[in-house]
Amino acid sequence: MLLLIAIFLPLIVGVLLPVLPLKQRTYKLSLIFLTLAVTAGLVLTAALQQNQTTITLFSFSETLSVRFHLDAVGTIFSLFSAFLWLCIGLYSFRYMQHEQREDRFFCFYLLALSFTLALDFAENVLTMYLAFELVTLSTFPLVLHNQKPESIRASLKYLFYSIAGAFLALFGVFLIAHYADTLSFTLGGVLDALTAGQHRALLQTAAFCMLLGFGAKCGLYPLHGWLPSAHPVAPAPASALLSALIVKAGVLCCIRTSYFLFGADFLRGSWVQTVWMILALLTIFLGSMMAFREKRLKKRLAYSTVSQVSYILLGLSCFTADGATGALLHSIFHALIKSGLFMTAGAIIFQTGAVTVDELAGIGKKMPWTMLCFTILSLALVGIPPTGGFVSKWFLCIGALNADLGAFSYIAPVILLISALLTAGYLLPISLRGFLPGPGCIQTQRQEASWQMLLPLFIVTLLSLLLGIFTEPLVSALAAVLM
Repeated sequence: MLLLIAIFLPLIVGVLLPVLPLKQRTYKLSLIFLTLAVTAGLVLTAALQQNQTTITLFSFSETLSVRFHLDAVGTIFSLFSAFLWLCIGLYSFRYMQHEQREDRFFCFYLLALSFTLALDFAENVLTMYLAFELVTLSTFPLVLHNQKPESIRASLKYLFYSIAGAFLALFGVFLIAHYADTLSFTLGGVLDALTAGQHRALLQTAAFCMLLGFGAKCGLYPLHGWLPSAHPVAPAPASALLSALIVKAGVLCCIRTSYFLFGADFLRGSWVQTVWMILALLTIFLGSMMAFREKRLKKRLAYSTVSQVSYILLGLSCFTADGATGALLHSIFHALIKSGLFMTAGAIIFQTGAVTVDELAGIGKKMPWTMLCFTILSLALVGIPPTGGFVSKWFLCIGALNADLGAFSYIAPVILLISALLTAGYLLPISLRGFLPGPGCIQTQRQEASWQMLLPLFIVTLLSLLLGIFTEPLVSALAAVLM
């Protein structure tokens, strides 16, 4: 029952929020915070209980039903999703004061949490697909929030890309439903040896369609265009949510597809693995190059997300134990780091109105604590030890080198290294010019953000550092999740 309460509590509060007779803003924010905190507590309690009970919500037929179940992968994604939703929510309370239509924002913010947890807890492919579509529909209004022409264009682009990817994945869902004995997720795959052998080419095509379709949510090339369009126009909390957590909906679906539906053994050594890896490497390189050339801060971070999320897909496509561990580690660390970076960008916009990198000279003098967090998070994203980014990228490189991929075993670490250098090139100069602006920079009085914005930023920054230093328990917990 804890799973159902965790899913439906934010859904109910989100739907009722615009119509509740709460006149004062403080009362509504207290209700939202309580909902987020209780939901996070429910997810944590369910994870600690390690309850493997399957809950059926309703059934369409004997084989088609909406069911929820908390397994190891769902536990990982639900824990960091619920935690970061709480942190970004606290940050939003202050940031959204200068935005209109707060009730609508927080309504869809809570709905998105509900559907994301439904995706995390999905027990079968039908539940996963329905939840995936609902995540898209609930986050689309967050991009549309200010209703300016550029926001309308960006939100429609996000919607079209996501729906196109979902329809592409639906082809694979139909085929796996036809040939598999069960639609429930099973580590190692749901195809028997005879079926896999007789229909190998068709099933591999189905797997690729699903990986590419769900990869649209991750920003996988060539379906990456929505990310750099959506982030600059969305409110900073929405950008943090999209970049840190919503893209992980695509990652989770790719994990379920490759490791739990078709199985690593079925895809290893196939053209699907090769093409998936090529697309991931191409996305890593192109995303880093575009971020390096971009002048607008939030759009630079958006291109960075395009690149960094494909690190995760690269690790998954290796089908090795170290690669899978690195992918799960990077899912966690990227969520922490990128939520923090977008919160710093939002704080800068909120306090100074600066939106381009060229406007940030001397910003470290005005907002020292914000820029200190930005610097630490940037080092983590580059992969400088002892931050968490170093640990995840280490496992990704080892996973690629241990895979029997021919030249790709060596090309992948080289691309990761080039991307790390480009990441340093588009993030660290911001900190250098922020703290050491040089002569001629006009200094103004300090404009540090409020504690409501700094507290969640401090939390994610500290975690990105501490989890890199004390990483052994986390690595041990993730080592055997997928392999």
